[in-house]
Amino acid sequence: MIRSQSVLAVVRILGCHVASSSVEQSDVDATRIDRWLWAARFFKTRGAATDAVAGGRVHLNGARVKAAKGVRAGDTVEVTVGDTRREVMVIALAERRGPATAAQSLYEETPDSIARREERSVDRRFARPLGADLGARPTKQDRRRLEALRRAEHRRGGGAF
Repeated sequence: MIRSQSVLAVVRILGCHVASSSVEQSDVDATRIDRWLWAARFFKTRGAATDAVAGGRVHLNGARVKAAKGVRAGDTVEVTVGDTRREVMVIALAERRGPATAAQSLYEETPDSIARREERSVDRRFARPLGADLGARPTKQDRRRLEALRRAEHRRGGGAF
């Protein structure tokens, strides 16, 4: 066990591939997708990355995957964080979380994804703020009427409020 870990460490340092029974080939070529997302700084914690993968907000090469799925250089990863969706191409693998500059070198965002993000940013910037269509602040009498209306709707089973 200790020998295989030390061989694996040397293999990772040298960046070479070993097809031995003590070292699995997939350990050298791939990294768990949740670990890679965390190392690439899409999520602050590894648990958040795992939850995102389990929740279906991460797709690898167009397919929903589990957290233990291996990601390789050249794969396409679609990540949804909040309301922002990014499509990135994996350039390099990392097992550990490093500085932000190193994390940015792990992937390259596709031009379509960048265009979509910028378009959504512009849309959000020029959108009216929530509650802008309500007008002025309601008076105490207006609030009482609204509450009465909501109670009546709730009793009828409308439940829109």
